[in-house]
Amino acid sequence: MHHSVRVALGARSYDVEIGPDLLHQSGARIAPLLARPRVAVLTDETVAGLHLEALRDGLGRGGIDMVSLSLPEGETTKTWPHLEHAVDWLLSQKIERRDVVVALGGGVIGDLAGFAAAILRRGVRFVQIPTSLLAQVDSSVGGKTGINSSHGKNLIGAFHQPSLVLADTSVLATLTARDLLAGYGEVVKYGLLGDAEFFAWLETQGPRLAAGDMAARVQAVARSVQMKAEIVARDETEQGDRALLNLGHTFCHALEAATGYSDRLLHGEGVAIGCALAFELSSRLGLCPQEDPSRVRAHLREMGMKTDLRDIPGDLPDAEALVDLMGQDKKVVDGQLRFVLARGIGDAFVTGDVPRESVVQVLRDAA
Repeated sequence: MHHSVRVALGARSYDVEIGPDLLHQSGARIAPLLARPRVAVLTDETVAGLHLEALRDGLGRGGIDMVSLSLPEGETTKTWPHLEHAVDWLLSQKIERRDVVVALGGGVIGDLAGFAAAILRRGVRFVQIPTSLLAQVDSSVGGKTGINSSHGKNLIGAFHQPSLVLADTSVLATLTARDLLAGYGEVVKYGLLGDAEFFAWLETQGPRLAAGDMAARVQAVARSVQMKAEIVARDETEQGDRALLNLGHTFCHALEAATGYSDRLLHGEGVAIGCALAFELSSRLGLCPQEDPSRVRAHLREMGMKTDLRDIPGDLPDAEALVDLMGQDKKVVDGQLRFVLARGIGDAFVTGDVPRESVVQVLRDAA
């Protein structure tokens, strides 16, 4: 049931291993990277309580010692003070350039630990062990690392590729239903942006994945990672094709900002709503058939997911204000809003040529 996906980046290529019980096998899989049998693990307090001992056992089987630092859970950990704490701790543990840092956690820990590894001694290697579905299919692959600023999310960071990613699908069993579905928002995105067959597969297998079917989970993570790996290999630093991965994200980032990056709207929920809105906008601009946005919404609804602005609890700014928030996004180029739109399911493209009034109208109708 295990899959291995190669991220082909020349001298910085690496494998993403996907399947159950990889924590158990972590020692054997990480040992070949090590100059000495010791790793430093960065994690968060919640994940530590669930999975840190399993990782310690797995590493111990490979004769590897482990030291660990648990940071607070949540997006607010992606800030300078926690980064400084992490780097100081790594230096106090005498982590050298030949050593390996391990990120055990969701996207927050992966981003922070990867950035700490990027700047520690001008770059040490790191291994991603993503523990959420969102991190397994998205943030752990591709080398984007960073922290947030008062000016916005992920504005301080570096491209620093991991040496290995271990996506243990067994750990997904500890996610809440809401967190799992939030991660599923990014899975659906891959089908919508570039693989109509995968989207059709998700329409039949998505409910089984949500219900805990391991084979469906492995298959969905593997296909998502494979698609991301192909895009990252073509465009590592987001000059062109990699922007396709932002399907749904221009809407999502405005909605996240409007909800204060809080639990009112999880990132993957925003992506799902954003994908539905991007297809709605594409349909209204005459780019894709009218049935496509209906099909996207129908699948998200069948999975029990949010599909419209009215599904977000509490008040939101009006449509004009939401479009203004889109202008704060780091994906704006020369002041021009860039959208990923679609000619159909599985056929997305990037454009900077979208009339503001069309965006406003789509948001008005979704409220």
